[in-house]
Amino acid sequence: MIKLTEQIKLTSLTSKGGCGCKIGPADLSNVLKSLPQKPAHPDLLVGLDTSDDAGVYRLTDDLAIVQTLDFFTPIVDDPYDFGQVAAANAISDVYAMGGTPVTALNIVAFPIAELDNAILTEILRGAGDKLSEADVALVGGHSIDDQEPKFGLAVTGTIHPDRIRTNAGARPGDKLILTKPIGVGIMTTALKRGLLTNDEIQHVTEVMTTLNKTAAETMNDHTVHASTDVTGFGLMGHAMEMAEASDVGLTIYHEDVPVLPRAEELAQTGVIPGGSKNNFNHVKDRIKYPYDMTDTRKWLLSDAVTSGGLLAAVDITEANDLLEKLQANGIEAAIIGEVTETPGQIIVT
Repeated sequence: MIKLTEQIKLTSLTSKGGCGCKIGPADLSNVLKSLPQKPAHPDLLVGLDTSDDAGVYRLTDDLAIVQTLDFFTPIVDDPYDFGQVAAANAISDVYAMGGTPVTALNIVAFPIAELDNAILTEILRGAGDKLSEADVALVGGHSIDDQEPKFGLAVTGTIHPDRIRTNAGARPGDKLILTKPIGVGIMTTALKRGLLTNDEIQHVTEVMTTLNKTAAETMNDHTVHASTDVTGFGLMGHAMEMAEASDVGLTIYHEDVPVLPRAEELAQTGVIPGGSKNNFNHVKDRIKYPYDMTDTRKWLLSDAVTSGGLLAAVDITEANDLLEKLQANGIEAAIIGEVTETPGQIIVT
């Protein structure tokens, strides 16, 4: 079998062990700040202001659309699995906003003269099966001939304008719930280096291909003040975005954060993607860590994730009930912290 991860041409991102995920938060922030500021459209309910997961545009008083886009280079070797991961990752942004995904467009870059067309077929088949699982209709797409294989989707969802979950509504006293383990970036970097067993590859792939559909739907019956999905900027990066957007502080109980088996062990041996270290460097001066916390553990908390779980700020009176329901539905969820009053202050305990 051709290993997709070996087809990636080394670049400034991948040569450091990157995950093929987003440009670093500091770089992206600087680019966006350099653009001319224009008055927001009156029907644009969620835009660029709070670094949210998706945009939301109101069509009527009762209906808004949620729009998002994501694509990246292969992080697993099996083409079918890569398609599934990419689809689950793209759809996740709609779930994070509390919406229902309805349509998708494929985005394909593929070295058509160098790789067998059957590989692309399998990527598209994997994505298609995951879209079917999410009840999302594929309505088209666009492809280009490129030396580096890349794949992703643009996804559109629907939502009631009064039921949007953004990253900007967290309130002091809320409990923070995370619905998937972290460590994906470390594990996929180890996969590229041939350091994982078949069982470990299967496990991390299952985590990435699991839709956040059940988690999002379970949250619908509870008071969730803010929500985001943990992806390329890592747990701490997305937590910081939530704190800044909500004008609150956060406390993270690091020992309660679910972590993929062997992720910390691999990190201790130096298997840390460049994106994870970049994430850490972006947040390190704004987070108070325990004096005896190792650099490895700090990097792990900032690990660049693909198709991660939802991070939700839940009313304290409902957090335990929601956690029990998530776990009863087979979701590896945990309460990993709380929202505090001091704006922008993030403490890891």
